[in-house]
Amino acid sequence: MATRSSKPASKSRSRNQKDPPADAAPVRICLVILGLTALSIGLPATFAPETFYTDYPFFTALVKLLPPYNEHLITDVGGLYIGFGMMFGWAAFRPSRQLVLPLCWAWIVAQSLHFAFHISNLTGFTTTEATIQQVGLAFYILLALVPVVLLRRS
Repeated sequence: MATRSSKPASKSRSRNQKDPPADAAPVRICLVILGLTALSIGLPATFAPETFYTDYPFFTALVKLLPPYNEHLITDVGGLYIGFGMMFGWAAFRPSRQLVLPLCWAWIVAQSLHFAFHISNLTGFTTTEATIQQVGLAFYILLALVPVVLLRRS
């Protein structure tokens, strides 16, 4: 009869020296930028939904190009962005691989779906507006990929 060790089987591997820890400056910088970005969307959407609809982003009124106005939907989405902003803030100040990776992957999934919606709904946008919007949305995805790539394990 085989006896079990009181210690759990360890899957620990030596850390690849090329992989920075979760508290590395580039990871934290990305998390702070993502958090501030999420809050810059979430706060106005939650607390000033009509203004968010008519003026966002930054008084360009791009959201208004996708009618109809729905206060309930805008405030709900704002709350979700505030939640992401808080989690990014937490991850930036108390970073761990176990928090940063799923948080970034959740953001990447949400923003990829957001990007896909917007790329298929450009009616009413000028070429410049559409380009700026899509580049901005792609930036949010790419920025979240930085910590994922930096924290990869071989």
